[in-house]
Amino acid sequence: MKRSTAKTKTKATEGDTPPDAKAAPKPNRPDGYHHGSLREALLQAAERILERDGINGLTLRAAAREAGVSHAAPKNHFGDLSGLLSELAAVGFERFVATLQAGVRDGDSRDARMAAIGRGYVAFARAYPSLFLLMFRSERLDVNRPALRAAIDASAGVLSGAIGESRGEKVESTLTLPQAASIAAAWSLVHGFAMLLLDGRLKGLLSRLPPGTDADVLLSAVFSTRRPS
Repeated sequence: MKRSTAKTKTKATEGDTPPDAKAAPKPNRPDGYHHGSLREALLQAAERILERDGINGLTLRAAAREAGVSHAAPKNHFGDLSGLLSELAAVGFERFVATLQAGVRDGDSRDARMAAIGRGYVAFARAYPSLFLLMFRSERLDVNRPALRAAIDASAGVLSGAIGESRGEKVESTLTLPQAASIAAAWSLVHGFAMLLLDGRLKGLLSRLPPGTDADVLLSAVFSTRRPS
């Protein structure tokens, strides 16, 4: 019996891992972790944290935990927190450009194109509120990072191009004062509306309107009452 017991103990020590240990959960590694997609997985993890926990909850270590990778991984890909936030903002601006252009249709009038871009601006802010706020927080971003700079320029080009079309002019890198004023007026309108909406400041105004009048209807009315630039 003693000899049998000793053999059993030896097998338990040297054999395979016990079933309970095998069932222990492993860290969630992102799909494609071994295929070069770690950077994208970290950005996706960072966006989930941003929307769920806000900007103060987004750190390099939090992004690593969310993605199920080592704590060193975000630093290796982005350098520091500003780098991670800047690259995430770049992703946001790329998505932003697509949303701005999504409602524009061939054959639309100039006013219709401007209104479609404006609706896209507000729709993006409503769909991705935390990401939208990050994108316009320049104190947290490194705007000299190539990806972010290119994405910002692309989004600015959508608005300035629409303004140029509405004025029947070509907008160059150097603006005339009337062109700059038109861009500032249009941008102020849609950005201000989006911020009022996100902050809940339009609830009182909407509550005084006929039933069924929502923010989209109000925005369309705002566009229709604007004087041509």
